[in-house]
Amino acid sequence: MSIEVELPDGSTLEVDENATVEDVAYEIGTGLGDDTVAGKINGELVAKEEKVSDGDEIEIVTPQSDEYIDVLRHSAAHVFAQALKRIYGDEVKLTIGPWTDEGFYYDIKGVDLDQEDFEEIEEEMQNIVDEDLDIEREMLPREEAEEFFEDNRFKQEILEEEASEGEKVSFYKQGEFKDLCKGPHVESTGEVEAFKLLEIAGAYWRGNEENEMLTRVYGTAFPSEEELEDFLEKKKEAEKRDHRRIGEEMDLFSVPEHAPGCPHYHRAGMKIRRELEEYIRTKNKELGYEEVWTPELNKADLWKKTGHYEAFKEDGEMFAWEQDDTEYGLKPMNCANHSHIFDSGKRSYKELPIKLSEFGTVYRNEQSGELSGLLRVRGFTQDDGHAYIRKDQIEEEIRKHLEIIIEMYDEFGFDTHFILETKPEKAQGPDELWDEAESSLKNALNQTVDDFEIKPEEGAFYGPKIGVEVEDAIGREWQLGTVQLDFVIPRNYGLKYVGEDNEEHYPVMIHRAILGSIERFMGVMIEHFAGDFPTWLAPEQVRILPVTDDNMEYAEKIKEELSDFRVEIEDRSWTVGKKIQAAHDDNVPYMLILGDDEEEAGEISVRDREENEDRGFSVEEFREALREEVEEKKLEPDFLQ
Repeated sequence: MSIEVELPDGSTLEVDENATVEDVAYEIGTGLGDDTVAGKINGELVAKEEKVSDGDEIEIVTPQSDEYIDVLRHSAAHVFAQALKRIYGDEVKLTIGPWTDEGFYYDIKGVDLDQEDFEEIEEEMQNIVDEDLDIEREMLPREEAEEFFEDNRFKQEILEEEASEGEKVSFYKQGEFKDLCKGPHVESTGEVEAFKLLEIAGAYWRGNEENEMLTRVYGTAFPSEEELEDFLEKKKEAEKRDHRRIGEEMDLFSVPEHAPGCPHYHRAGMKIRRELEEYIRTKNKELGYEEVWTPELNKADLWKKTGHYEAFKEDGEMFAWEQDDTEYGLKPMNCANHSHIFDSGKRSYKELPIKLSEFGTVYRNEQSGELSGLLRVRGFTQDDGHAYIRKDQIEEEIRKHLEIIIEMYDEFGFDTHFILETKPEKAQGPDELWDEAESSLKNALNQTVDDFEIKPEEGAFYGPKIGVEVEDAIGREWQLGTVQLDFVIPRNYGLKYVGEDNEEHYPVMIHRAILGSIERFMGVMIEHFAGDFPTWLAPEQVRILPVTDDNMEYAEKIKEELSDFRVEIEDRSWTVGKKIQAAHDDNVPYMLILGDDEEEAGEISVRDREENEDRGFSVEEFREALREEVEEKKLEPDFLQ
């Protein structure tokens, strides 16, 4: 008996009903079969031994495929685990060791490791690679697997959850080492040529804070030493740009123990935040938004109307509690509150679009181990906006939003990429509404951007969304802003407007956040600029450096003349050289050096953070150039260019 599978080009192929991914590859061609490392079934990366089913979409993974590096890194995790077993024996308890976007990790229990142990472990890993051990898959009944792991309760738990009695489970074996694993893996340990252990962290078993803490070892692997060295160089550069370190050095923000995941903005950081808010307000004005404010505390019934309660409470993401027999919560999103404002009066088609914006602070109960500076937080402020529109306004409005987003990210020096995320598994609403929404977003994207990626099943529960991904100064990609189309929440909430036909209709909602959240955007921006903010954003734009205390009065006069800008005077009794160095360390765009010569001539000497320096300028000349630089939001100080 045969079945049909679909290939990437849309064609179909008839194969035996018991065929594996590898069998499909050989049906296509002997060369492809010989090169097969793994496969993708309906988009999921699987071992080449995995059976296919009728109607499956099949893609073959070879060493030339993008997914090959994931397979290689998975095998590197097993090489690491085997090396640990050789060094520490049964003392070490292995749990899980998947590949990641940048490498792999393995969670372990039973031995205390630190980075000083890496050299010994890497030496043993190299021995295993040099031995070029075949990596072979074998299937064992669950009962045999349980016997194999009789002294490892973590593997026992995985078996209990993922396999029924009598069911066979897959193991991968290399030399004396064998581990429970679904795969996929490369052919032999010899393929893991370039690897490096990176760091150690703590991680809760299964990511649950109620479980015990494990030791997580991160590593990476590449097909070649050149690629590994390139990665390590970029990693080193990324560490220099770490927003947590720069944030502390520049006194921008802190995330104290008394408020885990809830950043505190210090005075300098607040200056940047306010500039961002005012910047977004100008963009909102261009798009026709009017600003509102809604409270963070609400009765949980509010989110039951929209569907957020089911989506967030069941996943444990909502902070909620009972008081006087009533359930309350901190808002995880602003949509429901804005919908209340729309619903506060009778609406006519003539009023639409109605556009509401808010710097709305929301809360999500993220796992402690996943919190990271400004990039992963529990309390954050979205530059949120909701537009209530008619169906005939969809494409024009989406197009306007995309154009503003492209313009905005260009002003920050980011390259933008767009991702269309489609109907997820837990979607609400009928299929025809989703089809209509996805079609509208595709049309708007096709009219506005050169190219976009589609990620199936990653939309919100209420509608498909366009994710805005940016590339920073060292080539890393971050997803920030979103534009989402929603036919579902207006129906859930019962929002209506009276149409031209004098009948009631449901509006369509656009959910959009241009920055995404202020916290995440600031974290990415700090790393993108490495703390060297454009002058318009810099918390301190100019620092005046009097050569001696005798020049202090002149310094005060110059500061007054530059009162439209953020200007400070260095009043510590240091040498000029030390004052200049301090200003450089603080990432100040401009320094004005004022000595007796400058004071007598009524002029200033100017130095920028790129170490360009010149003298003989009037304050008026500098002030006008500075005003132009700030108004045009230039990315680099250019007065001395």
